[in-house]
Amino acid sequence: MRPQLPTAMSTPARGVIVLAALALVVLAVKAAAPILVPLLLAVFIAIITTPALKWMSRKGMPKWFALGVIGFVLLDIGSLLALISTGALEGFRDSLPTYQERFFLLSEQFGGWLEGKGISGSREAIPDLFDPNQVASGVRILLSNASSLFATGLLVLLAVIFILMEVTSLPAKLDAAFGMSDAGRARLARLLFAIRRYMLIKTLTSLGTALCVWVWLWLLGIDFAVLWALLAFFLNFIPVVGNVLMAIPPTLLALVQTDLATTWLVLVGFVVINLVIGNVLEPRVMGKGLGISTLAVFVALLFWGWLLGAVGMFLAVPLTAALIIALESSPHTRPIAILLGPPIKPELEAGTQPSVPDDASARSVD
Repeated sequence: MRPQLPTAMSTPARGVIVLAALALVVLAVKAAAPILVPLLLAVFIAIITTPALKWMSRKGMPKWFALGVIGFVLLDIGSLLALISTGALEGFRDSLPTYQERFFLLSEQFGGWLEGKGISGSREAIPDLFDPNQVASGVRILLSNASSLFATGLLVLLAVIFILMEVTSLPAKLDAAFGMSDAGRARLARLLFAIRRYMLIKTLTSLGTALCVWVWLWLLGIDFAVLWALLAFFLNFIPVVGNVLMAIPPTLLALVQTDLATTWLVLVGFVVINLVIGNVLEPRVMGKGLGISTLAVFVALLFWGWLLGAVGMFLAVPLTAALIIALESSPHTRPIAILLGPPIKPELEAGTQPSVPDDASARSVD
């Protein structure tokens, strides 16, 4: 007589299997990161540019012409950023020997002051902590990899064009492949709308941050203000730590190039710009944003940065928002989505039932 197999699997066993499957997926994504990173960039750029494609189609423009316009604009923007950044980096590389002499003099003086306060070995430790040679090697690596970065940009542009070619037939394909319900379509529409809105507002606030940084550094006479403005534009997309990282290079350069008073003015300017734009203007325009808790944003920054590198940090917030909406679709994973979401309102803590989003309104979003 054959032994009977268990009809149901225990909860701990299911949990172990799910964790093992997740670990395998994460390892597979980590191994495929060189391929997935350009595709992810292309997907998010396509999400942002889809409204422009639909608008031109509604105006009666042929699809091939609309795709050509979008591709031309994206290529021009990328080429302009590449020309400005490479030119500024080359000028910075040529000026590094002058900055290195000034830096070693300042480090010698600061180390002597620290040793006078009883901290021995400071003269040797400070140049090791801030080594200008590492900065020079990093700049050389960036300039030497400019051609490969340009090739990756062209690959991303081609992927964007191919995605936009399929965007009109994608909903029907999803219905045929997965049999999506009305609630599933509503969640997908809500996700696409939230990502488009987030990326658009983040781009505008990053442009405002870069412009303010450039004007402030130009007024103070800091070298390569355009380079630091470009750095501020890109780092403003990185949550939590981006606003801190963008201030470090120009502050150190101001210390080497000018005096202590100007250095303090540079630092205060960055603090004021980030407080006004990041903590006042951006929350007012964005409202609730993508509905992610601050702790979840920080953990997501570490996780996606480890998994996908710099692009993962750049896309940490929209990727986490997509993950939360995917977790909301199943009752087994909905508790995780709640933990990653925004704080619970006081009335909900008192026992009031949370409000359910209106699927009909989300479904109407294009």
